[in-house]
Amino acid sequence: MDLNAIRNKPIRFAVGLMSGTSCDGISAALVRIKGTGERLHLKFIKLMQFPYPQALRNRLLNPHLNAQDLCLLNFELGERLAEVVLAFFPTAQEEGCTIDFVASHGHTVAHVPPRGDKPFGTLQIGEPAVIAERTGLPVVSDFRTRDMAAGGQGAPLVPYADWVLFSRPDRSIVCLNIGGIANVTVVTPQFQDVLAFDTGPGNMIIDGAVSLLTRGEETMDTDGKAAAQGTVIAEFLEYLLSHPYFEQQPPKSTGREEFGVEVYLRDALMSRKKLPYEDLIATITAAVSYSIVRAFDSFIKPKFDISRVIVSGGGAYNKTLMAGIREGMPNITVRTSEQYGIPSNARESVAFAILGNETICGTPANVPQATGARHAAILGKITPSV
Repeated sequence: MDLNAIRNKPIRFAVGLMSGTSCDGISAALVRIKGTGERLHLKFIKLMQFPYPQALRNRLLNPHLNAQDLCLLNFELGERLAEVVLAFFPTAQEEGCTIDFVASHGHTVAHVPPRGDKPFGTLQIGEPAVIAERTGLPVVSDFRTRDMAAGGQGAPLVPYADWVLFSRPDRSIVCLNIGGIANVTVVTPQFQDVLAFDTGPGNMIIDGAVSLLTRGEETMDTDGKAAAQGTVIAEFLEYLLSHPYFEQQPPKSTGREEFGVEVYLRDALMSRKKLPYEDLIATITAAVSYSIVRAFDSFIKPKFDISRVIVSGGGAYNKTLMAGIREGMPNITVRTSEQYGIPSNARESVAFAILGNETICGTPANVPQATGARHAAILGKITPSV
């Protein structure tokens, strides 16, 4: 089916693919989409997750990849992404539908947003031509580059999807996503008032600290259990929150280049390695919750009347982290996206399915006031199925 035929269908079915900065695997969502822009309606159908083998995860996290490494990983990851899409074919058959297109964010190997007159750029891998060839479906990919070319940060990109899914004519809410990086969207009744930015690190520093301190025997603090058993170390918390990014005014975005374990945590942890493991994890978890609450208090609360925060991403399952956020927002209702019909760990893959739909429909899907772009732009590049 050609793109015009897909564009003209009253209902489209899409698979959204996401490999996040936590680098734990691929999240994929099958969704039903009707319309475009403010008339878009979405029905979530199914989420599937595919963890990376440890060897592949180590390669993706390697900060010293050369051109040949990237070349090979690009195609290898494309094959894995294609396998994920093919795994949805039986589900689509059960649902009595045919998948129309794939929207793949890919895996970010570098994201260097504009900072004054310094060089900038972004790079995602997971070859879309491989996905299209293996699945026989058109693929929309490479969403960040057009916004960045237009003067934007290239992130966050999910605010458009947040507005489509959660906007209401009578109130403003906050959508908080805690993936490897934590980001917020203030979903306002009017699209032009939407505010969004990365608050700072999320699961990336908790997972990274666990891996480092256990020498790879564990890769995450499941349910925040270790953090719950520890005591926050005041001087360490102060150090973690002293990073200049936290005071920077939006629009802003960040990534592993600023908050990866190698640059943000390794030396700090090694100088404190005699302290109890649980205390270190408790402090790092507190740094994530404090940075989110601080961003809310500094950049959102003075400008918006917010009554509700909807949390998604893997961090929504960390009970200690969630308790810290709720404690820091005592007069705000904090819920997870499960209560709105979208699993917490499906939010980004659903968002990129929405962005892919807008690319095919020719609808701009960045949020210029959030990213700093000079104008609205149609995001993504389309790789045809044939």
